[in-house]
Amino acid sequence: MRQAAFLCLLAATVLLAQEVGPVPRTWSGKDLADWATPIAALNTRPGHFPEAEYYRATVEDLRTYPVYVPGREPAGYWEMLQKVGPKPLVEPAGLKNEGDWVEAGKRVFEEYDIPGFRTVDPKVIEKARTTATYARFKPREDGTVHDLRWVPTSKGVALSLVNCAECHIRAMPDGSLLRGAPANEPPSPLLGDLAPWGASPIPLPGDSPVLAIWRSWAVPWIKDDVHEQIKTMPPQQLGQLFGTGGAPGLFPRWNGSAFYTTKIPDLIGFKDRKYIDHTATHKHRGPGDLMRYAALVTYSDSSDFGPHQMLTDSQRRIASRSADETLYALALYIYSLKPPANPNLSDNRIAAGQKIFQREGCVACHTPPLYTNNRLTLAAGFTPTREAMQGLDVMQISVGTDPNLALKTRKGTGFYKVPSLKGVWYRGRYLHDGALTKLEEMFDPARLTDSYVPSGFRPVGMTTRAVTGHEFGLKLSDEERNALIAFLRSL
Repeated sequence: MRQAAFLCLLAATVLLAQEVGPVPRTWSGKDLADWATPIAALNTRPGHFPEAEYYRATVEDLRTYPVYVPGREPAGYWEMLQKVGPKPLVEPAGLKNEGDWVEAGKRVFEEYDIPGFRTVDPKVIEKARTTATYARFKPREDGTVHDLRWVPTSKGVALSLVNCAECHIRAMPDGSLLRGAPANEPPSPLLGDLAPWGASPIPLPGDSPVLAIWRSWAVPWIKDDVHEQIKTMPPQQLGQLFGTGGAPGLFPRWNGSAFYTTKIPDLIGFKDRKYIDHTATHKHRGPGDLMRYAALVTYSDSSDFGPHQMLTDSQRRIASRSADETLYALALYIYSLKPPANPNLSDNRIAAGQKIFQREGCVACHTPPLYTNNRLTLAAGFTPTREAMQGLDVMQISVGTDPNLALKTRKGTGFYKVPSLKGVWYRGRYLHDGALTKLEEMFDPARLTDSYVPSGFRPVGMTTRAVTGHEFGLKLSDEERNALIAFLRSL
């Protein structure tokens, strides 16, 4: 055993010491051409900013620093922030091998902020340093606020929202932090001050907050688009909309919807996935695709959908961008993420559950060792054209889950990707909308009834709802169901 552990450690050390290849070009016109999956209702791919326009944008990658609740800052910390000045997030000249790049990527993952949300407003800065602000907020054990960062800039110290780490660090029961896993911490009290327009990561000049929220999700090519009502919603109802669609572990991001929200994906194991997003909005062919996706969702989404331009002329620009080296380091770090030690491996029902998993045919879609076949299924009611399936690996079946995300949003490809079951024991939400939070619910026949009360996502105004689709395993006996769950928790 010791020799095997030594050999694994040696192999990992050798791998990290290897040199990396050339840094991919983030915004490559050639790679962008067939990267996105066509929108089902339009039968056309989303548009992108031209490559030359992307690279004309100013590079702005700055180091950021934790925000502490008052009374928990280290001595002299605030004074240090005033003096340190802007520092580069990544210094490529010092990165000699893959280990260096991965370590730099960890810094990007933890510090990378959203430039569109930065503020130097003295009132907001003061609020972030006032005890009363955090009266109902629980900081992390070290006293930090998980979603805020201080950013020393040429204009002074700004307050900002952290980017990757806001959605992809999970607080585990033992107090540890699992990087890459879906977040489960409630937002800080400053979220509304930094992101008043809701789901957009970019400034939207000329928009009222209500118009900005509509612009984030509207699907004007869908008849009777549910998002039209946002324009006349009272503030209280808008708040409820964000409260349900944006609960911990969920994110109604730009191009998504709080009506048809999505759970935050698990980045652990991402290297082995062939598609990005629940609806396979983009292909994943290597680190370059991960780099451009990070760029897309942070600052460079033109939001062009065939004849529909969702941004005004003044909004449709790239205010700043990240260096290719920064995004490459981030991609290599995400590729390096490993699952935590699984505490469920001693359950004596696992072997029986594995046999049930195989007997019931689960392996056809959730194929070992990745526990996904990396293919796509059809949203209920969607019949793709041959053109829509070109370059995609599609199974001509539907598992019948809620089709709205895949058909009635700007992420509406008509497809859902088959998820991996590895790590389901720690993720906390199940199905693409996070309607369920317990594996027991997945195998409870009662969830198919309209009177069911799911523990996860419920649209505004609904106390009960049927959680339809994926009916595999619903007819098992209690004993078999418990054994299957034990096996799933062991993955």
